[in-house]
Amino acid sequence: MSVNTSSSPFASAPAAASAPSPGTAVQADLLTHLLRDVSRSFHLTLRVLPSPIRRPIGLAYLLARATDTIADTALVPVAGRLAALELLRARVLGETGSPLDFRPFTEAPADTAPEAGTAAERVLLGRIEEALAVLNELDEADRLLIREVLGTITSGQELDLRRFGAASARQIVALESDAELDDYTYRVAGCVGEFWTRICRRRLFPDALLDDAGLLARGVRFGKGLQLVNILRDLPRDLRQGRCYLPAGALARHGLSPAALLDATAIGRFRNVYDVYLATARQHLAAGWDYTNSLPRRQVRVRLACAWPILIGAKTLARLRTGNVLDASRRIKISRAEVRRLVLRSVISYAWPAAWERQFDRARL
Repeated sequence: MSVNTSSSPFASAPAAASAPSPGTAVQADLLTHLLRDVSRSFHLTLRVLPSPIRRPIGLAYLLARATDTIADTALVPVAGRLAALELLRARVLGETGSPLDFRPFTEAPADTAPEAGTAAERVLLGRIEEALAVLNELDEADRLLIREVLGTITSGQELDLRRFGAASARQIVALESDAELDDYTYRVAGCVGEFWTRICRRRLFPDALLDDAGLLARGVRFGKGLQLVNILRDLPRDLRQGRCYLPAGALARHGLSPAALLDATAIGRFRNVYDVYLATARQHLAAGWDYTNSLPRRQVRVRLACAWPILIGAKTLARLRTGNVLDASRRIKISRAEVRRLVLRSVISYAWPAAWERQFDRARL
């Protein structure tokens, strides 16, 4: 891909050959404090991972969070966000060395902070050159894996921006088919399952006798399942932003339109559609649970890091099955206390294989 950076407001001149190498303290701050501030729950996962994969996975997360912040910043017009994403992707892929200037995203007035992302996310964009310099210091194999997954993620974000660029609560745009939904969940999350699998395989258990094709396939479903849970949980918020990730065709078969879902009393008719996607998400998470248990048992940290989002997702699906997701005044989620109990139970049960295996079924109740 050829990128012309000279005409973009997000690239500054003159071009630089490469960013300076960040010091150890800078890297530590990026991959600990800043990552904690932008990651919400992922920081917990990262802390438990074995040290050989913590750095590349943490960096990949930071770069993905940066692209996500750019895509979601409502204060910058869609064309500007697309241009910024293209430039950042080109830097990640090593196609250009032009330094980036994301001040249109980072210098938003205080009263517009929600539209501009969190303060930590704006700090991340301001320090993007440091993150890119860390990327350039990784060994070639890790760097190529990160470039591959970021290329796929940004393709999904760009597709999302083009699809929903003119959408609003008065003009809701919906996906057309299950194929489009499946493609979207792969681009923004299923590909992460592939990345995670390949980097763990290479770094932690290269000699283990595993069904690699099956492991990769289940890893993709693992990622898709987590993203589908997010879509199903965040439906009211997305609708009010003009986005409907549930296909218009599936809604129409039950006499529904995306706009009809703005009315919480439509839950009776909507439930037949919604339950189908809840079941799909559960099946994906079940594949993710199989994935987790396919990993070498001695890889305790990796298996725990996989188990936690799956168990949280399964518990969230259980709440979504019984609650009214169309009621925008009551966001359905599980509490931090429940998350802590899930984590603690998984750690305690790990020594007893039968108890460990039951974790997924217990979370579904």
